[in-house]
Amino acid sequence: MAKLIEPRSIPLTPPVTVAHFCRPHMCSMSVNGYASTKVRYREITAERRTMTTLQMVRREASCACCRGFLDGKFNRRHFVRAVAIGAATFGLVPYIALAAEGNYEAMILSCIDPRMQEPVHKYTVEQNLTGKFSLFVIAGAAIGVVAPAFKEWHKAFWDNLGTSIQLHHIKKVIAIDHRDCGAARIAYGEAKVANPQVETETHKAALAEFRKQVGERHPQLGVETGLMALDGKLEMFS
Repeated sequence: MAKLIEPRSIPLTPPVTVAHFCRPHMCSMSVNGYASTKVRYREITAERRTMTTLQMVRREASCACCRGFLDGKFNRRHFVRAVAIGAATFGLVPYIALAAEGNYEAMILSCIDPRMQEPVHKYTVEQNLTGKFSLFVIAGAAIGVVAPAFKEWHKAFWDNLGTSIQLHHIKKVIAIDHRDCGAARIAYGEAKVANPQVETETHKAALAEFRKQVGERHPQLGVETGLMALDGKLEMFS
């Protein structure tokens, strides 16, 4: 006689677990579980992304006033501190807006030649002009402003000089030409810079014209002009 097998209770796998293995069209009892799991998965993913972003912001927040807000530790003291910082910032707005204006000594006109950057800088330091001048750099310095060969550039300089007068209230303009200037050679030809004596006369004439034009346009300005050697030695002309 065949032995009967005693039926046992077989636990049904929860729908959430079945949802990991069954597709809706394959297992009807998992449809509801699959749908709810999918929605919950999206919610958890969004939460994790939000928390990750918040953690990154917290790590980047270096000031105590911001960190307290991000950590949720808001209280009256933090609020008062935040308001005070905001008021101080807005109080500085007029100062920041007017920082470009002021009373400065001069505008310096110099050449684009890289060799002259350090000598010109040294000159401004020796003259105690650091932080007290505006700067306009153009090929040839004064030659770039007055030579007919560079007439397309002239307006740019005069416009900038006028702007510096308006904003910086400068007292004078200082033009610094230099020896062995390629722009002088382009403007006037090789013969006009053939030797030091001729070169000096060429620059003296250009600088004289520069002084004349400044005087006509801005008679209130002082004008200083000179020819600088490559070693920084400056010969002034008036």
